[in-house]
Amino acid sequence: MAELVETSKPSTLEEIKLWPARTKNYYEELRQEMRRVTWPSRQQVQATTIVVILTVFAFAAFFKGVDELIEHTVTRLYAYLSR
Repeated sequence: MAELVETSKPSTLEEIKLWPARTKNYYEELRQEMRRVTWPSRQQVQATTIVVILTVFAFAAFFKGVDELIEHTVTRLYAYLSR
């Protein structure tokens, strides 16, 4: 038969006492993880930024065209049905 193991939550005072050590541990792990990051070069950042900006403008133009088409269609349909 399986035993139930009761886990107790630390009291608020114990949590407060552990906070500085947990915070220090978090920053140490964060520092180690940031050392492992491979950062892109300036040229890579510039190239991808240009691609993103051009893509945004392309989608804006596409959706502008679609919006104009839908507006024209709805306007003509409304005019036809309201005769």
